[in-house]
Amino acid sequence: MQRNEAVVLLKEAISNKNLRKHSFAVEACMSKLAKKFNENEELWAQAGLLHDLDYDQTKDNFPQHGLVTAAILEEKQVAPEIIEAIKAHPGHFPRQSLMAKALYAVDPLSGLIVGAALMHPSKKLAGVDVQFVRNRFKEKHFAKGANRQQIKACSELGMTLEDFTQICLEAMQGISRELGL
Repeated sequence: MQRNEAVVLLKEAISNKNLRKHSFAVEACMSKLAKKFNENEELWAQAGLLHDLDYDQTKDNFPQHGLVTAAILEEKQVAPEIIEAIKAHPGHFPRQSLMAKALYAVDPLSGLIVGAALMHPSKKLAGVDVQFVRNRFKEKHFAKGANRQQIKACSELGMTLEDFTQICLEAMQGISRELGL
């Protein structure tokens, strides 16, 4: 599937523009991580872009989250490694591949970074650095939906939390205009 087709699919499936922006943020992070690990950037980015494709359909039935997307993507003959990563990202299945491990940890980190940018005096990603995100990470009541244990799973990639945050922050800063931050 080409990126433009994936974007059309995303826009058809997800009504909330902030959730679409989240998908673009995860896409950017996954692409930059793929580059770091010498993996296929296009496949990793597509996993990030499409990971929450079924959110509108499964928001009230979390055990199905990821599975509905997998079924849609199987019909469209999307690469099996993308499907496996998307099925594993909610935590329902073991994370076997590096891509799946990355997607699992990137998903909540992107939300934490957005939250940090929104509370930064500049309200822009450009003003945020790793230390600012780390300070927000330590605040238990800040961005409660950003599961800290899930973010810490970046260790499964052999990465420190600081390095992982730096890569994702830079990726998101690179598309700050599209994110409106």
